[in-house]
Amino acid sequence: MKYRDLHIQTQREFPNNARTEGFGWLVRAGYVTRENQLTPLGEHAINHLRENSSFILHHSSFLPTLSTSDETFFPISTGDIQLIHCPACGYAARKELASFQKVPFSNEDPLPAEKVSTPECPTIESLAAYLNLPKEKTAKAMMFTRVPSGKFVFVVIRGDMTLSETKLKNAIGEVRLATPEEIANAGAAAGYASPIGLTDALIVVDELIPHSPNLAAGANEAGYHLLNTNCGLDYFPEIVADLTLAGAGQVCAMCESPLEEVDAILLQNLDGLHAENILLALAESHHDDKGLTFPKSAVPFDVYLMHVPGKTMDTRTEAEIIYNELQTAGISVLFDDRDERAGVKFNDADLIGCSIRITVGERGLQNGVVEVKERKAADSAQIQFKEIPTHIKNLIAS
Repeated sequence: MKYRDLHIQTQREFPNNARTEGFGWLVRAGYVTRENQLTPLGEHAINHLRENSSFILHHSSFLPTLSTSDETFFPISTGDIQLIHCPACGYAARKELASFQKVPFSNEDPLPAEKVSTPECPTIESLAAYLNLPKEKTAKAMMFTRVPSGKFVFVVIRGDMTLSETKLKNAIGEVRLATPEEIANAGAAAGYASPIGLTDALIVVDELIPHSPNLAAGANEAGYHLLNTNCGLDYFPEIVADLTLAGAGQVCAMCESPLEEVDAILLQNLDGLHAENILLALAESHHDDKGLTFPKSAVPFDVYLMHVPGKTMDTRTEAEIIYNELQTAGISVLFDDRDERAGVKFNDADLIGCSIRITVGERGLQNGVVEVKERKAADSAQIQFKEIPTHIKNLIAS
């Protein structure tokens, strides 16, 4: 394919809106616009990635990916997906689904519940401060309504943890937040609620709650809480499940190492490829101070072919001959057919990141050779005109 046919527009500077280095290089190399729209070169690259994605995604040397059973991700600070990852054993999961090892705060014997006055304590933070308790010794209450049945759902997790609504929905189906009227009809009091003494409620607790004795919980009366509430004695849940969000620093359920929280983009799932994200991931992982350095399996073209206009010889016609021979040999070529200065073409070749550059110049042609340089190599080689297709095939295969 010819350079001018793709209407490639490279940039000398990074765009002001480049949030990551990889995106900046894609803009500079002409794969995407500053508005992150694919150019014709970008479209060509995406089509190539779709054909070679399996090879690229399954070679860790190409991309540092994180994988679940059915999804593949690329870690990046601007990613729109939060993952939980264990660097020790490789466990990874979306944050809203990730499991972690839950440790009981204490192993004390259950005590009788005791009603105490707790004025102006409608939150876990205010309650823990007023009672001088760690949040681990409190029970956090959340109230929902099951859809479409209208069943009132009372959820209990430990006060230091955060509910995963995704896990809750996986456990009991679709829910919405309960209305004030629904809360009152069940016998609860917003800000001072507990599952004790409720009317016609589905009680759902996190798996840690049955192992957390003597928690402070609401008394279902504004301004009052109960000390020493115990699941299985003061109330009985219908469902016990993993309901809470994992976070950085918590313990991996697989190997007991600390977990990390990672931002990422999705590369592949059961619905297929996210090829534009793969292109960005490659740009983030493969560039130097001159431009993109894509691995051979990922480059949109095997060869960047350019001619340097001569004074006494028609270098473009000779380059056309090489272009046709390489295509006949099954080698994909981007032919820079512009009548530009050599320096401009060298810069653009490095930006675009093809694995091999062929330079057809007057001096070389006078000696029957052209210059061949691999993108990451320090030096170039002079190759006889007739040996070019075989030489390039060997470089691609190496």
